Amino acid sequence: MDKPMTMKKTILSLFATLIVSVTAHASNPVQADNGLISLKSHHDVATTADRLVAALKEKGMTTFARIKHSEAAENVGITLRPTELVLFGNPKVGSPLMVCQQSAGIDLPQKALITQDEHGLVWLTYNDPNYLKARHNITGCDEVIGKISKALNMFATKATQQ
Repeated sequence: MDKPMTMKKTILSLFATLIVSVTAHASNPVQADNGLISLKSHHDVATTADRLVAALKEKGMTTFARIKHSEAAENVGITLRPTELVLFGNPKVGSPLMVCQQSAGIDLPQKALITQDEHGLVWLTYNDPNYLKARHNITGCDEVIGKISKALNMFATKATQQ
């Protein structure tokens, strides 16, 4: 095969790979970075938080606190884009994780941070359970980690999607 044809095929292949990669990323609102998973919401911060609390309640989870960071900042004269933190959990879910590695309790109850970014987009962010597994050197608890991952994804999806 001649060199120009090989180079052309290579460039086309790389271009196709780039298009597939960009398209896949654009259609998937989930981002993972530094042990955090973020989903883009179709709602404002307050509505996303309301929807999360409702989804949690529907599945028997307890909402321990809902902290409106932007309101607290405003009370001390600081402007902060809309930001809320929801603390939630259930001993049936969190306790087995702590049995595997008690230090995981520092990251429990679970948290969801709902923010509006500088572009006006709203994001729901939570800790990736696999990051917690690595952080706390949790072994022998893959089933629990899997259940937590599935539940968090379900709650976040219900809160953020239409």
